Amino acid sequence: MVEQLMFIKDNQERIHAVENSFGPLGRPLSQPGRVLIGEGRLMKQSRRGPQPKVFFLFNDVLVYGSIILNGRWHKKQQIIPLEDIQLEDLEDGVRMRNQWLIRTPRKSFFVSASSYEEKRAWIEHMEECRSRLLESSNRRPGSAFAVTWIPDQASAICMRCSDKFSVTQRRHHCRKCGFVVCGACSKKRVVIRHIHPTKCLRVCTKCHSSLLRTEAEAQEMSRSRGHSTEKMGSDEDEVESSEEEEAEEQVEDHDPSKWMDSQMDSWSPYVYFKPEHVKKHALAQAHK
Repeated sequence: MVEQLMFIKDNQERIHAVENSFGPLGRPLSQPGRVLIGEGRLMKQSRRGPQPKVFFLFNDVLVYGSIILNGRWHKKQQIIPLEDIQLEDLEDGVRMRNQWLIRTPRKSFFVSASSYEEKRAWIEHMEECRSRLLESSNRRPGSAFAVTWIPDQASAICMRCSDKFSVTQRRHHCRKCGFVVCGACSKKRVVIRHIHPTKCLRVCTKCHSSLLRTEAEAQEMSRSRGHSTEKMGSDEDEVESSEEEEAEEQVEDHDPSKWMDSQMDSWSPYVYFKPEHVKKHALAQAHK
């Protein structure tokens, strides 16, 4: 009993520390029954290359953000419900070792750990927490996932029209297929509901045509519902692109060339907090 009370106190302090590390812009993380399972640093593949991120695994959500001030201060907090996550183990890549894929409805991305042992620990603990969450609640696992974006450096030309990228011919990403495309080939906008329920997102011309056909078929089958499965946008919607979308198109704060596998070796290892007490806490919550 004493050990359980000590664990609850320590857990609350750790969660408050995570909250404080994201500053006033971070969303609150403390809530009844939430347990911080583990934390550590992973390399996350972004459109500009691998970037270092801090990850916090809770018993119901995965939280991550950008690292500043020697890891004591974080920003760009992202919170993903575990029931919306799907993991896929991967072989080592050219640029990233010990990697796996994290799929979510809004964004899917590759991450890598500093060692194979840490990779296995992350995957096993995430899967265990997700399974326990789904078993102990009425929540259902996600079924729709965003595609992974192809990194900028993977193509020097638009993957639709083959025009060469330059200072004036910027790279963009289709939210439906993840291809690197030019502005002319990604003027169209569409609502992709599992990514965002209302915002019109950038898509390439090919995906837009495909979605038009899908929308027409869905409308034909469900006219009585009074809405379509996808909301299509016009060329004029480009002027009203959201701040969130524009931020995704910008260069991230860190220089990928400074953060390769050799420097991950000196990072603090993944920390798994008292697994025996985590299991006892979960059992206590289940019997309430």
